[in-house]
Amino acid sequence: MPNAVHYTLTLALYREREGGNGTMKDLISDIVKALVDQPEQVTVTETEGGNTVVLELKVAKSDMGKVIGKRGRHADAIRTILSAAAGKVRKRYILEIVE
Repeated sequence: MPNAVHYTLTLALYREREGGNGTMKDLISDIVKALVDQPEQVTVTETEGGNTVVLELKVAKSDMGKVIGKRGRHADAIRTILSAAAGKVRKRYILEIVE
């Protein structure tokens, strides 16, 4: 599984960097789909207000622990990647993981 996660993350970051074919919403969706058992239930909604964009992530209840990780490490890592990618577009992105 780590190989699939690495591949998906690399592809998502490449799409974001090269030509802007992807969005931050796609980036988060691709990363999370690689982590969960039910990728078809991953949804990301985007709400924009001024310089801030809120991304709401919903996954299957059984996959919630995989997205959050022990002590929130997965969630923190996803937020770090989002923050790094957001620096390019000069907007503040907030990731909310909702049930």
